[in-house]
Amino acid sequence: MAASPSEAAAQASGRLTGQLLLVDDDALVCKLLEARLGKRGFGVLWTTSAEAALQRLDGGEVEVIVSDVNLGGMSGLELCQRVAQSHPHIPVVVMTAHATLDTAVASIRAGAYDFVTKPVDMDVLVVALERALQHRRLRTEAAELRRTVADVAGFGEVLGTSTPMKRLYERLEGAAISDGAVLITGESGTGKELVARALHRGSRRRGEPFVALDCTTRPEALLESELFGLPHGTTGDPHAAREDVLQRASGGTLFLDEIGDLPASIQPKLLRALQERIARPLDSERVVPFDVRVVATTNRDIESAVEEGTFQEDLYCWLNVVRIELPPLRARGADILLLAQRFLEHHAGRAKKAVTGLTSAAAARLLSYPWPGNVRELQNCMERAVALTVQERVDVDDLPEAVRTHHRSESSFGGDGASEFGTLEELERRYILKVMEAVGGHRTRAARILGLDRKTLYRKLGRYLAEDREPS
Repeated sequence: MAASPSEAAAQASGRLTGQLLLVDDDALVCKLLEARLGKRGFGVLWTTSAEAALQRLDGGEVEVIVSDVNLGGMSGLELCQRVAQSHPHIPVVVMTAHATLDTAVASIRAGAYDFVTKPVDMDVLVVALERALQHRRLRTEAAELRRTVADVAGFGEVLGTSTPMKRLYERLEGAAISDGAVLITGESGTGKELVARALHRGSRRRGEPFVALDCTTRPEALLESELFGLPHGTTGDPHAAREDVLQRASGGTLFLDEIGDLPASIQPKLLRALQERIARPLDSERVVPFDVRVVATTNRDIESAVEEGTFQEDLYCWLNVVRIELPPLRARGADILLLAQRFLEHHAGRAKKAVTGLTSAAAARLLSYPWPGNVRELQNCMERAVALTVQERVDVDDLPEAVRTHHRSESSFGGDGASEFGTLEELERRYILKVMEAVGGHRTRAARILGLDRKTLYRKLGRYLAEDREPS
C-alpha cells in the first residue's frame, strides 16, 4: 500500500512514525489529536473507552497507545497494567491534566513508557511517540535476533549460517560417525576445541571421556610423562603408577591441541603408541592397551613443517585421515552478528545486566572489522562491551578502540592513483604477499586461496625473496 502524503513527508524528513491508538473519553479531543498527528505522518485510530481499546489490540496493527488517565470505567493506569500483561511489546504514553510527581510515579509503576501533560503540546507528544516507537522496534529487533540465535542450525555449540559454515557442518556430520583420526586446522581463535568437543558429542563415543592435552604449554619431559605415564614408584606412592592421557581417554576421544608444536623427539613415540594402541610408561617394560579416537588441531602450516623435516610425515599421515579446516571469522559475514548476540546474552546473564542487543551503528562496526583474533577476540569484545555499557543496547562507544577506529581499506593494494597499478607481474607479487600476510604466513592455506599448487607458490616466494636481497 502506498504511503499517504503525510507519511511520505515524515519518511522524507527522517522522522519515526507509526500506527497509534488514542484513548480518551472525549471524542472531540480524539478527533483533534487525530487530525494533528495525521499531519505529522502518524496513522491514528481512536476509541473513548479502555475496554474498547483492549479489544483493538489483537489485530496487531497498533504500535503505540496514547491514553488519558481519567476515563469512564477502567482508568488509563489500569489500561497500562492490562496492556503490560497482555501486550508487553506495545508502549503506552499517558496523558494527564495533573502533572504531579505522584501521577508520574503511578504511571511508570503501572507500566507506562512515558507521560505528557494536558493541554497537549504537539511537539512534546511527537517526541514522546517517536521515543516509544524506537523503544518498541529496538525490542522487536533484539527479540528477532535472539530467536534467530536460538533457532539457527548448527553442529552442537558451533553456530553460524554462512556458506562456509554450512559446508563445515556437512563435513562434521560425516566425521562424527567415523572413528578415524581428525585433523582440525585454522587460525588461532577460530574455535578448534569447540569443534573437537562437538565431534565427540556427535560420535558413538559420546558417553566416554573427552581428554584434552595442550602440546604447547608444557616442558618436554612433562609432556612426555603425561602422554605415556610414569612407572610405579615415581609418583611418591610406591604402589601407584601415573596414568597417562592415553589410558584416561580409552573408550573416548583424545584431543591433542596444537599438535604442530609437539617436540620432534616425542613424535615417533606417539606414532608407535597410536599404531599399536599400546601405552608404554616411561622407564618401564609394562604395556597398557587403550582404545581412543584422536582429534588433533593446529594453526601451523603442518605440510610445510613436514617438508622442512620438523614434523614427522608418518605421524602427519596417521592424523590426517579426515581434514577439517575452519574458516576465519572475517569470511563468515553475518555470522559475526549471530555470535556477538550469543556472547552478549551470555555475559549479560552472568553480569545480571539488562543488555539485550546491539545498535545498528555498533553492528556495522563489528561487520567491517577484520577480526585477526577471530571468534575469541569477538567474545572478549562482547564481554568488555557488556561490562562497560550503561544502556539496553551496546553502542559504538562500548566497543574496543581497535574496533571503533578501524576503517575498511577501499583498495586491495592501497591508493587509487595510476602509479599504484604497475605491471601485471608486480600486481601478482603484491597480491600474493597480501594473501600471505592475511593467513599469517601459512603457505598451504595461501596456496589454496590463490589456486596454486604449493611448489608453484614456494617458487614464486623464493624468487621474491631473492629479488629483495639484490642490491639496488
